[in-house]
Amino acid sequence: MLLTLAAAVVVLGVLIFVHELGHFMAAKAVGIGVPRFSIGLGPVTPLSFRHGETEYLISWIPFGGYVKMASREEQDGDAMETLEGGATGREFPPEKLFENKPLWARILVISAGVLMNALFAYVVYVFLVGSYGLRVDPTTRIARVDTTALPPSAQELAGLPFGTQVARINGDTVTAWNDVVEGLTDPTAERIRFDFVGRDDPVILPIDGFAMEDRVAVLRSLVRLWEARIASVQPGSAADKGGFEAGDLVVRAAGDTIGAWSDLVDLIRGSPGERLTFSVLRGDSLTTLSAVPAPQVVTDEGTGEEQEIGLLGIGPEIAARRVRLGFGASLAEAGRRVRADAGIIWFALRGLATRRLSPRELGGPVLIGQLSGQFARAGLEAFLGFMALFSINLAILNLLPIPVLDGGHLVFLLAEGIRGKPVSLNVRLRLTQFGLVILLGIMALAVTNDILRVLGR
Repeated sequence: MLLTLAAAVVVLGVLIFVHELGHFMAAKAVGIGVPRFSIGLGPVTPLSFRHGETEYLISWIPFGGYVKMASREEQDGDAMETLEGGATGREFPPEKLFENKPLWARILVISAGVLMNALFAYVVYVFLVGSYGLRVDPTTRIARVDTTALPPSAQELAGLPFGTQVARINGDTVTAWNDVVEGLTDPTAERIRFDFVGRDDPVILPIDGFAMEDRVAVLRSLVRLWEARIASVQPGSAADKGGFEAGDLVVRAAGDTIGAWSDLVDLIRGSPGERLTFSVLRGDSLTTLSAVPAPQVVTDEGTGEEQEIGLLGIGPEIAARRVRLGFGASLAEAGRRVRADAGIIWFALRGLATRRLSPRELGGPVLIGQLSGQFARAGLEAFLGFMALFSINLAILNLLPIPVLDGGHLVFLLAEGIRGKPVSLNVRLRLTQFGLVILLGIMALAVTNDILRVLGR
């Protein structure tokens, strides 16, 4: 619980700070006065201090933040005054007022928060790719298809023979299993098209991006073809007692040919307490070994029922490896990830707008906290990747043309550029009040969804 809370504070605190810092730096750069910089909304906490013309503070409502700029209209009237801690009471000279700056300067200031969130995500991805590299599994062949997990719309895959090699997915060349994962989980593709080596006709599955559960089921049903080579032997395990060594290649077991690691796993899991004989290639020699898989009771992920399986205590020599990229390649890969994240988020918004996705998918602070904790427990690489994705999410959500959000302010400024004069204060005030109601309604829905998830409904 403490880790989850701390992770949520870090994610929200850092990303809100980054967003508001963009507005703040842009405002200072073009000479706009900034009386207040806040992390959080609403009433001010005791955590505040003043430096120069600006009061820096933390507010009680952790749903965002704001940079209050010098304006003769106090941010378009009273609509935002409660959320922004009330009027500042500060006076600034005319040359430091927001309204008195050129249109391009005001557009830059309003856009700067979104740009900073995007830049933050990009820098994080550059760091991750440069520090950790890319985890690549060069496998492109399928050992078998698990028909028990295959959805009805993908039954055409059920008859794929052993060793089938994937050539392309949705027209993109497959050079590693990573490409298979990305192709199947790309929500923007309206269907899934497989092209296999040695097969003239493609396999086309009518599964669109909104049916992501079916797509994930297809992915899980495709068993990668890894050779049955042992990379590790657990000390004191049945395999250790049976004489297995790292580097052994299992070619036969219980009288059957072993063509892939998945064959070996299925045999061992299905033989708890039974003595099995194995033919193992060790160097240039063929060795015969025997071992009894240790019985262990586990819970089936699909049915929730307990079942007894066998364990030998061996680990596979998985072909996945870390590939280091040069600086230029890291920059390009980071850009690709930012574009992919943005595409996924726009796709989700379109799904909500067209009712292809349920409003129940929206999440609030509880869901954000849960996800933050899960990724924090998975390690620094996963946690930073989540922060980058969430930063892109904040950037795009702030671009929505809802008054109160940056996108709404940009609409006002673009309208001013087209009309040659600002939108009237009265119209802006009414639209801002309306936008505030919409935003509060979205927040209420997200929090309600959080509560229902906690209650298991």
